[in-house]
Amino acid sequence: MGELASDICADFLIEAREILDQLGEQMVALERAPADRDCLNAVFRGFHTIKGGAGFLDFGPMVAICHAVEDRLNLARDGSAPMDAAAFDGAQQAIDLLSDMLQAVAAGLELDPAPAALIESLRADDVAPGPAAAAQSAPAGEDLDDLDFEALLDSLHGVGAAPGAAPAPPAAPPGEPPAPRHPAPHRGHGDAPPPAAPRTAPTGAATKEPAAGPAAKGDADPTVRVDVRRLDAMVDLVGELVLARNRLKTLRPRLRDEDLDRAVSALDVATSRLQSAVMMVRMQPVGRVFARFPKLARDVARQVAKQVELEIVGADTELDRNLVEALADPLVHLVRNAIDHGIEPPQARREAGKPEQGRVRLSAQQEGDHVAIEVSDDGAGIDPEKIRRSACSKGLVDANAAARLSPEECLQLIFLPGFSTRTEVSDLSGRGVGMDVVQSKIRELSGQVQIHSEVGRGTRFSIRVPLTLAILPTLLVELDEDVYALPLVRVVEVLAHPPGEALWIDGQRMLDLRREPLPLISLRGWLGLPEPPLAGSTCVVLQSGEQRFCLAVDRVRGREEVVIKALPRTLRGLPGYAGASLVGDGRMALILDVDALLRTGLRSSPGRRDR
Repeated sequence: MGELASDICADFLIEAREILDQLGEQMVALERAPADRDCLNAVFRGFHTIKGGAGFLDFGPMVAICHAVEDRLNLARDGSAPMDAAAFDGAQQAIDLLSDMLQAVAAGLELDPAPAALIESLRADDVAPGPAAAAQSAPAGEDLDDLDFEALLDSLHGVGAAPGAAPAPPAAPPGEPPAPRHPAPHRGHGDAPPPAAPRTAPTGAATKEPAAGPAAKGDADPTVRVDVRRLDAMVDLVGELVLARNRLKTLRPRLRDEDLDRAVSALDVATSRLQSAVMMVRMQPVGRVFARFPKLARDVARQVAKQVELEIVGADTELDRNLVEALADPLVHLVRNAIDHGIEPPQARREAGKPEQGRVRLSAQQEGDHVAIEVSDDGAGIDPEKIRRSACSKGLVDANAAARLSPEECLQLIFLPGFSTRTEVSDLSGRGVGMDVVQSKIRELSGQVQIHSEVGRGTRFSIRVPLTLAILPTLLVELDEDVYALPLVRVVEVLAHPPGEALWIDGQRMLDLRREPLPLISLRGWLGLPEPPLAGSTCVVLQSGEQRFCLAVDRVRGREEVVIKALPRTLRGLPGYAGASLVGDGRMALILDVDALLRTGLRSSPGRRDR
């Protein structure tokens, strides 16, 4: 495959994956409203676009499966055979098969012929439309739209053929290689070169192509495809520029030069705008991930014989593309669990006075420099006592310690490695892995996940992640001459003057904050340094999951955006450290891992004593 063909194939793979994500969502919507012609047209166009690109690149099995779905959809379009359950199942299976085929193409593998059973399942029974059946759905006196015209040509001249050309060879039987296909010339008035790469069709009703002629001044494509590595390099360079800007701002008071002060101020403004612009280039709507969930919810619900409606809110909320991709697996697990564990079977819901159809809600919204994502359901909820018993029986927690846990703390036990309440293993869950992986993945993204549940009412998982991982908003704190950075998303408040003396409860030092005792960890003690009296410290209240705790430091320096760097080799692998950065005065600041700090601080707090 030549360089040009490789580029076209790469573009096809990207756009075909995007179309398949849309098709999964559109097929679920069409199944709910089979009479929605706009939705039917959008689905038809999606398969038609993939078929065109696959035909151009000579991927015969993909063409065959797309054409089979097109034929079935076209019978629904002209009213000959409305879509039924078998047709919807076949179309969904075709989407899964096309996704597997795209992975095979990306891996350089040969494509197997489309399964004959799947092709057969897409045939309507006792329907024999005439050659012009595709045109029957257009009202009298109106022009055919592009989809009708393409379908009519296919029925008259064969798939991919033009008027006067030989009909396409029949599909190869199962087990035999498909006959070679060659790209067909573009249909239209006169011959034209083949299309370069498929273009993603808009969701909704089909639109007519503009007439041929000179392109208008504003008709140029306003987008350009850029290699992700180039974007990452730009982000790295902007990060270095931010560090230099911070350094200049720190030096500015010492220089006392009016012209230099104005120049630094101008550089500060320009750097902030450039940083924002580069970050926006990498932003993508979370809808790119959310689009796959309607199909996922439908498939899982059918597998476990439940009725579930998935509601998606805030799909246009934007995140750094790296975060969008990284969130896919945790969200898939949470949605699966909501359906498999959370939503009750229809009979159980009836007995509980609920509608037979359960509801799962997936939402996203921006909150300052972070994005909040929630996965909630109206199912049976999580019983804290059942969680407590299961954790004890598996030896994941000491029975005495478990007995002292509050209901809210019991819910956090589901994040322990190896935890599961299922008594049997299924394809969806019950293998003792999952939620701990979800929590670990979210923490890797400098985020946090919290769980709220009410027995009989449902469960809600709340995820909070920063807009981008390239530049992290932090709170800088100091011990002697050393600087440490705390992720700002974890900071609840700063106590300039800690209230009263420390308390000792079950051998753990606590601070009474507005009648709420919080664990108190001294950063000095955690580092093994001599501790001054608490009265001489400043406390930062931090959040780790559902747990809040106080961290005693010497001073709080203030907020600063830092560029995350890899840890020095001497610190790699040590718990409590998430990275490093250079701050405005040129010193290195270690970025603290709040969750690990809480775990290790409670276990090994210097001066700890038992009652």
